[in-house]
Amino acid sequence: MTAVFLLALALLIGPAAAQGDPYQVLRSTGEGYATVVPGRAFSFPADHLPHPDYRIEWWYLTANLKDANGRDWGLQWTLFRQAMSPTTKADGWDSNQIWMAHAAITTPDGHRHEQRFARGGIGQADVRLENGGFSAWLDDWSLVGEGPDMLPGRLRFTVGEAVIDMHLASDTPPVLQGKGGYSQKSAQGQASYYYSQPHIAVSGTVVLDGQPTALTGAGWLDREWSSQPLADNQQGWDWFSLHLADGHALMVYRLRHADGQHWLSGSWVAPDGTARTLVADEIALTVLDTRRVRTPTAANPEATRDLPLTWRVSLPGLKREWTVRALIDDQWMGGRFPYWEGVVLVDEGAGGVGFLELTGYGP
Repeated sequence: MTAVFLLALALLIGPAAAQGDPYQVLRSTGEGYATVVPGRAFSFPADHLPHPDYRIEWWYLTANLKDANGRDWGLQWTLFRQAMSPTTKADGWDSNQIWMAHAAITTPDGHRHEQRFARGGIGQADVRLENGGFSAWLDDWSLVGEGPDMLPGRLRFTVGEAVIDMHLASDTPPVLQGKGGYSQKSAQGQASYYYSQPHIAVSGTVVLDGQPTALTGAGWLDREWSSQPLADNQQGWDWFSLHLADGHALMVYRLRHADGQHWLSGSWVAPDGTARTLVADEIALTVLDTRRVRTPTAANPEATRDLPLTWRVSLPGLKREWTVRALIDDQWMGGRFPYWEGVVLVDEGAGGVGFLELTGYGP
């Protein structure tokens, strides 16, 4: 890394990280950057590509998979882009774009994760069309489409010694979250542009300890970009993406406010991809069990946190309710931006599977 990149990375993480709040960058004012406003017309495949005049965006993939013995596995691969200043400089050594990638795998024997950083503009990381095809990468981690769309495509990455190679495909359209892709995050006006692909067929192999395992299952893709996605009084979030046994998909989240007046939103997606936006009074999230989880850091390898790992998720208007439980407690992502994310079972697996993400819970 060059000294310039190290300085940029320090600015990205910010002084709040040293005080235990690396997510302050998401609350920082978006002054000078492009703003998120209602009524934007989405265009595909163009909107699969970066929007560098916004401060932050991500390409977020999770997958719930099973092996030939019916055991549960999970994959997560995420690529983040961060602009360090409002003036767009995308190419060359003067680029103001910073890239970060997270990857994780949950196996029948446990959970492992990895993070990587790269600077923009010099080929270390990017998302672009190459020879007419979609290509997203950081080093040798990549998602490459067979055409200008992300899907169908091939996802390849490593986590430690584990080698992951998956084919992704979908025959349903992207779901525009919120109001036509305008996803409001608070009453103060914070918002993002947000779309998802909740119905992805995933198949491939994981080579672990030299042994290949064939896996198949369902994936979820989230695409989001913003210049200030969180309000000052929002501590963190609880986010669920669920593949239900009857073929529906459900995404719900709450952004936790310091005063307890949390912001809730979500979407209910039919098997054919048609979606209904869910507003706050249509969603009920209840913590059923909080567990002490190991959350080691470089400064404190013995650190722990109390995290809500069993929930009741209810949609009162649809008369639907599920118990959602973490497959295993130890699915902590202990990088520069620490959070818990991992595989969950819906009604002990009989109702489906999914992923849960938790941020903002202190040690």
